[in-house]
Amino acid sequence: MKTEDFDYYLPEELIAQTPLAVRDASRLMVLNKETGEIEHKVFSDICDYLNEGDTLVLNDTKVLPARLVGLKEETNAVVEVLLLKNINGDTWECLAKPARRIREGTIVSFGDGKLKAKCVGVFDSGIRHFELMYSGILMEILDELGTMPLPPYIHEKLEDQSRYQTVYAKEVGSAAAPTAGLHFTKELLEKIKNKGVNICYITLHVGLGTFRPVNVTDIEKHKMHSEFYHMSREVSDVLNNTKKSGGRIIAVGTTSTRTLETIYSLYNEFRECSGWTDIFIYPGYKFLGIDCLITNFHLPKSTLVMLVSALCGRENILNAYKVAVDEKYRFFSFGDAMFIY
Repeated sequence: MKTEDFDYYLPEELIAQTPLAVRDASRLMVLNKETGEIEHKVFSDICDYLNEGDTLVLNDTKVLPARLVGLKEETNAVVEVLLLKNINGDTWECLAKPARRIREGTIVSFGDGKLKAKCVGVFDSGIRHFELMYSGILMEILDELGTMPLPPYIHEKLEDQSRYQTVYAKEVGSAAAPTAGLHFTKELLEKIKNKGVNICYITLHVGLGTFRPVNVTDIEKHKMHSEFYHMSREVSDVLNNTKKSGGRIIAVGTTSTRTLETIYSLYNEFRECSGWTDIFIYPGYKFLGIDCLITNFHLPKSTLVMLVSALCGRENILNAYKVAVDEKYRFFSFGDAMFIY
């Protein structure tokens, strides 16, 4: 299967640059994965498609204000560092730009020396390992010096940093937001809960894979980067009971999907566990954990388009995306949503 098989035409003006004023006012495309039938709704209508006994699974990861702009100590050259994941202690895997300026031993200073980063490892594709040096609490320093690591296709300044966090974000550690969850408000979640739908939270810290395109012709040769996940005993019990009782498991976002599928494929049930996943889901994959998916509209030729194609068929997805373009849906992180059932 070729990467080109997952391409589609997208006018640049349909790439959402800013979030809507009201989170759940986004449009919602409802797609039947068996028939390909499409309905056009508003996101707040999602409650109508959830049934008593279903379980909605959300990713409660919280985005680090991980984009730092500093100066290389020897030359005062401007360097951008994006914190991707904590390796151990104060050592972090980062994306550096321009990476050619960063060698082992290079020190980058941020905020007049309030935070310094010493390069301790050089890797391909702009990846560097930095040891962070600071006094105080790192998260407080990042809140002061860092900004949200918005995707490269967003060119507008984000006025309210909280709009790149879900309303239920809790576990700090992501390099990007689980964007399907951005549509939910606390009020909508309460309405869903009152309908008898279980609401569960798992964690997957979104990492480097989000920023990496598929650069191979044959998709089976693409290598996914690993991301950390966690599921509690309480959540695993609810999910296993949902399956036994005939309810549906509805993943919010591709990150929740990858976590649920990873765990179920490992244990043939849901289980309290933590680990690293590099699962790559593309057509031919047999879903074991989830029944339905709430997701945004994804980049052409991306691993995420491949994942949704695996769930409901490549032809159904490409047709749905064509309809979305014709109907002028908003695309990507701050765009509209799709419910695949």
